[in-house]
Amino acid sequence: MSVQLEIKDDIVVLMKIPLPDVKKELMKELAFALYARWALSMGKARQMASLTKREFLAELASRGVKRHYTSQDLSEDVAYAQGGK
Repeated sequence: MSVQLEIKDDIVVLMKIPLPDVKKELMKELAFALYARWALSMGKARQMASLTKREFLAELASRGVKRHYTSQDLSEDVAYAQGGK
């Protein structure tokens, strides 16, 4: 399944984004918004935004969005660091 969004031309023209970059920039904005709402994992949000992990983390920091990190993530990281995974 895929979803297509339609944004009227008069709105697109008013965006302060160069026309060739509109789709890419809107995908990034949507990816960060969904990640911030816990609606997407970091991996899927990065994929949607077409960014590397480093780029994504830098952008999260610049936007003031906290990285999702649960106690389960911590347990898995500790187990991995101790050679358990």
